[in-house]
Amino acid sequence: MNTIVGPLGSAMALKPSKEPMIDPFGRAVTYLRVSVTDRCDFRCTYCMAENMTFLPKKDLLTLEELNRLCSAFIDKGVRKIRLTGGEPLVRKNIMYLVRELGKRVHDGALEELTLTTNGSQLARYADELYDCGVRRINVSLDTLDPEKFRQITRWGDFSKVMEGLDAAQRAGLKIKLNAVALKDFNGDEIAGMMRFAHDRGMDLTVIETMPMGEIEEDRTDRYLPLSEVRAQLESEFTLTDIGYQTGGPARYVTVKETGGRLGFITPMTHNFCESCNRVRLTCTGTLYMCLGQNDAADLRTALRASEDAAYLSNAIDEAILRKPKGHDFIIDRNHRRPAVARHMSVTGG
Repeated sequence: MNTIVGPLGSAMALKPSKEPMIDPFGRAVTYLRVSVTDRCDFRCTYCMAENMTFLPKKDLLTLEELNRLCSAFIDKGVRKIRLTGGEPLVRKNIMYLVRELGKRVHDGALEELTLTTNGSQLARYADELYDCGVRRINVSLDTLDPEKFRQITRWGDFSKVMEGLDAAQRAGLKIKLNAVALKDFNGDEIAGMMRFAHDRGMDLTVIETMPMGEIEEDRTDRYLPLSEVRAQLESEFTLTDIGYQTGGPARYVTVKETGGRLGFITPMTHNFCESCNRVRLTCTGTLYMCLGQNDAADLRTALRASEDAAYLSNAIDEAILRKPKGHDFIIDRNHRRPAVARHMSVTGG
C-alpha cells in the first residue's frame, strides 16, 4: 500500500479510493457541502431578510448525527467536504465536527475538508481549524469599504473580518475570497479587490447573484452579469483561461499583471451544471441534489430509523438517482419571485 504525507506532516497509508456515486447523467458525485446551521451573525441583503425566522434548534441534527451522515457519504466515495452555513463557526461546539472529519482526512478516507465563512469568527478559530486538518478556506467578502460593508451585511464588523484574514494566514490557511457581483454596489471595486487578494497571496472568485429566498429588494436591480465584469477587467488586465480546479464550479483565469488567479462562478450567464459533482446536506438532514431545484431527500428519517449503515446508504443511493440535469435559475423582469423559495443560508450556496 502506498503512503503519502498527511495534512499534519506525517506519513500515512493511502487507502484505495472507493467507487464514486454516479447520477443519472453520468456525473460522479464526489463533493458534499454541509450546511451546519442556517443561522448567521450577518444579514447580507442579497442572502436573507433582516428579520429572519430561523429553524427551531430542536429540528437540527446533532453534531454527532451530522458526523455519521458525512461518514456515510465518505464511505460512498465522497472525497471532499465543505462546511457552510449560515455562518458555520457560530454553531455551538462546531469544532467537534471539524475534528472528527479532520480525522478522516488524516487517515486518507477524505481528500479535503474545507470551510466557507464570513470571517467574523476566524480570529478565534483559525489555529484550531489548521490543527484539525483544514488547509483551505473561502471567505465571503463583497467590498473593502467599511461603510459599504456595514450596509451590505447590515450587522457585520469589517475590522473583525480583517483580523480574521490575518489570523487565518498566520495559521497557514490558504484563503480564497468570494465576492458576489452586485450592480451599482461593487462593480467598480472588483479590480481593487483582486489586487488586494493577489497582493496577499489569495485568490478571488466573483459570483453572480442567484434567485433564492424572499428578500427586501428586487434582484433584477442588483444582477450584474459576469460577462460585463470580465470585459471591464480585460480593459485593464491580461486574463488567460486556465484549467485550474478546486472541485467547485468556478472557472479560473490568471492575471498577468498581478500573478494571481481569478475565478468566475456564473450560474446565470453560463451555468456549470454539465460538470456538477455536488450535493448539499442541510443541518436538518435534508439532502438537496441541486442548489437550484426544490426536490430533496429526507435523510434524517433514514438516519434515525436504524443503526444499520446499509439502510442509510440505500436512502442516499435513491436520492442520487434523482439528481437533475440542471437548475432553474432565471433573473429578469418577468420572473420577480425567486426561482427557489428557500434562502441561501439553508443550503449554504
